[in-house]
Amino acid sequence: MHTLFRISKVTILIQTFMKILVCISSVPDTTSKISFEENDTKFNKTGIQYIIGPYDDYALARAVELKETHAATVTVLNVGLADSEPQIRKALAIGADDAVRIDAEPTDSFFVANEIANYAKDKSFDLILMGRETTDYNSGVVHGMVGEMLGMPSFSPVMELNIDGTAVKLSKEIEGGKEKLETSLPCVMGCQEPIAEWKIPNMRGIMGARTKPLQVIAPSTGSLTAIEKYELPPAKGACKMISAEDAGSLIALLQTEAKVL
Repeated sequence: MHTLFRISKVTILIQTFMKILVCISSVPDTTSKISFEENDTKFNKTGIQYIIGPYDDYALARAVELKETHAATVTVLNVGLADSEPQIRKALAIGADDAVRIDAEPTDSFFVANEIANYAKDKSFDLILMGRETTDYNSGVVHGMVGEMLGMPSFSPVMELNIDGTAVKLSKEIEGGKEKLETSLPCVMGCQEPIAEWKIPNMRGIMGARTKPLQVIAPSTGSLTAIEKYELPPAKGACKMISAEDAGSLIALLQTEAKVL
């Protein structure tokens, strides 16, 4: 038997995927009425509606966009207890491929950053995205800590993010304007608007999220801090209306009551 063709060379093409880690927080809806219990030592979760941190939503939306335009996979990471899983499933419905929950109360920024870094250190993530800050504690330092712990450059607040190969072009907010920068992968970004538009999960995404993997792992360390007491900000005082023609009274109030003049 004679063969008509002979294979002289075989070329195997291996497609490399960019690995994106999106860190999300589970925070009270901004319309929630906040209160404390047990002598103001514990946050009262009764009746509180939780959402994905609004800035984290921007990070997730940009990651999903990058997945759609690049060969990329998106993993969602949350440091939180079981009650944060609805928000994790929503992130999966929006477009993340898989999720990890580190089973611990996110007590302080260092603890959260340390858990993120310990998880990510041997996973070869190319890009780590998160919100510029959470809307409950507003520390705004986790991205910087994660970058330092992993030896990666970190930037925040990032308003634009584009990737070409391993090159990264970004725009971040600075006082009085924007700063355009270039770096390379891997890196860490704290995101804010208008980096992307929030995405709403469709029915197909919601159904698919039910079967996507969600791994729960124990924390690698313990927290170094403890909450002694919470307190609400002072209540706003009554608003005084001054006639536009009565500038003298306005100036007097600014001097005697507001003490800003």
